[in-house]
Formats: sequence, structure tokens, C-alpha cells
Amino acid sequence: MNPNYKPLLQSYSFRSGVHLSNRIVMAPMTNWSSKPDGSVSDEEVQYYGRRSGQVGLVVTACAYVTPNGKGFHGEFGADRDEMIPSLQRLAAAIKAKGSKAVLQIFHGGRECPPELVPGGEVVSAGSVPSPNNPSLTPRALSNEEITSIIKDFGDATRRAIEAGYDGVEIHGANGYLIQQFFSPHSNTRDDQWGGNLVKRMTFPLAIVDEVKRVVAEHARDAFLIGYRFSPEEAETPGITMADTLELVEALSTKELDYIHVSLMDFWSKPRTGDELDRPRIELIKEKAADRVPVIGVGAIHSPEEALKAFETGIPLIALGRELIMDPDWVKKVEEGNESEINVTVEKDAQERLMIPDPLWNAIINTPGWFPVV
Repeated sequence: MNPNYKPLLQSYSFRSGVHLSNRIVMAPMTNWSSKPDGSVSDEEVQYYGRRSGQVGLVVTACAYVTPNGKGFHGEFGADRDEMIPSLQRLAAAIKAKGSKAVLQIFHGGRECPPELVPGGEVVSAGSVPSPNNPSLTPRALSNEEITSIIKDFGDATRRAIEAGYDGVEIHGANGYLIQQFFSPHSNTRDDQWGGNLVKRMTFPLAIVDEVKRVVAEHARDAFLIGYRFSPEEAETPGITMADTLELVEALSTKELDYIHVSLMDFWSKPRTGDELDRPRIELIKEKAADRVPVIGVGAIHSPEEALKAFETGIPLIALGRELIMDPDWVKKVEEGNESEINVTVEKDAQERLMIPDPLWNAIINTPGWFPVV
């Protein structure tokens, strides 16, 4: 192995006591491959199993915590106890080879397709259409519904514990419900759940507190809690870099195991704020200081790029498409064969890479998403 890459393969221990064999994380990625009832498919289990055992940590695609939170076709559920055997299958496939398994939990809010939610009724923090679907106006959640959804996140966490996961990641990114409450674009409330910045953080932080409560009550072994967020929005008004740094400040007091920044480019710079020339990840790490570790992600392909990101002081590096193209990324680095890492997808590689049909069709039919040869 090239000794320069040794830092990427060092072990790591979280606050909770969960221990990783190295610093590489499989990022959560949608694969659209679960069954219509929300259970995990055989193809999905094989897909995750193929990418486990080398990375230290696998974060699953998001699982909806309540029926009206299903955000897309082919998403698996954590919304009822009947889903525990399904969740367990996936956790076991990941852990069988030595990787730690984290279940990402979420509610799609106004991004949910009407045909996937009860009565076709899409809900959100406020009655503001999504830029992704301006013709659909969601219904603002009532106070009772909000408190019920907070409990749903706790119940999904209990199911993750019972299914054998090593942790959960609260999905507060990518425009879904938690972000909708934090955003001044989607949250037009004037009650305790919205208004100023502090009130817009109430829902996200209440979910964190509920998940922590459930873990304290039900987990018998070390169990980690992470939180993922998107640092800015393109809309005006929208989440600014200053807003996000206040959220990071609040999250840093919650004794989380990590925060996970959702970025397309690790080195991207802010749209807003006083420090437009510094990478967002640098500002976030500075705000978090030593209180909570940060996972970085975004257009990191080679071990050289991963090492450069790691040298910023970010302790964990997440890879997404890179592990779809080459599940043996870590092994090739360990064995000194990094020059053999695949950076393209061959048109006949689906079976070899164990990629489910829905994800494969997206790869092949979405120009520019993957380098297909």
C-alpha cells in the first residue's frame, strides 16, 4: 500500500463507542429498488452486501418513518413494526462482512409524490409548493401532526435498534421535511414551529432529542446518531450559510456522533455570507470545532482526492458514485492497486456490480450522471 494513504485506513471510534475499521463511509444513495409494500428487495440486499466489508461505515438510502412521508417509488420503510424483518435483512447483509450499518430515516414532506401517500395528501411545514413541483401545494401540518411525526422518528429509531443497526442518520438535507421546517422558503408558520431562525430549528432539534431519548431507553449496545444537512438553498428567501452555521452550533451541543454535510462538491464555496472564498466544509468544521465530527462528501473520486479532503481535518470521507462504479475501491487502495480503481461504468457490468434494475436504468439513461462506456 502507498504509505501516503494510511491515514484513510486508520480506525475511528465515535462518541457512542461505535468503532470503525477505517475512515471511508458509503454515502446514502437512492436506488429505487424496494418492493411496493416498503420491504427491502433481494436485489437491494445483494447490492449493499457487495459494497460492505471494506468501507468502515455504510449509510443506507433513506427509509420513511410514516406512511405520508414516502418520498419516491422503490423506497423502503421503517414506519411500522412489520418492517423490522425487512430492515433486519439489510442490516445483516451490511454487517456480515464487518462494516457498520446506519439506517437513514426521513420524511419527504412536500417532495412526496401524491400517489405514494395516504389520500394523495402531501404535507409540509407550510403551504408553499416545491420548486420541483410548483403545481402541487402541500397542506401545512397541524401541531398535533408535527408532534406525531417527531414520535415517528423515535419509533423508527427503535425499529433500527431492534433490527440490529449500529446507528441512525437523521436526514435533514436535500429539501425533505426536516429541511422544509428549517427553511424560510417552505416554513411560513407563525407559531412555535416557525417564524424566526430559532423557531425554524425547533422541529429538527426536537427530532434529535426524541431520537436520543429512544436510544437511551432501548439501545443495549453502542448506537450512534448522526444528522445530515444541506448548507444552502438557491431560493430567496432560503437557507443561507449563516443560517446553517447557527444550526451547526445548535447540533454541536447535542452530543451527536457526527454531522454529515450533503454537498455535490467537497470544495464548494458559499452562495451567501462574509467568507465567500472559503469552502463551506471549512466553515462548518470550524463552527463544529471539536464538539462533533464532520463527514465530508462530494466529487471525491480517487484516493489522492480523498487524502486531500482528509487533510483538512475532516475525519471521515464519504464516497457515493465511486462505490457504485467500484465496490472494491478500499481494497484496491489497501493492496496498492489504486491505479486499477474503475472510474467508469461499462454497459455490460450490471450483474458483476450487483446493481438493481431501477438504479441501473437511471445510470444508463441519465446523461452525465455516470461516465458510461
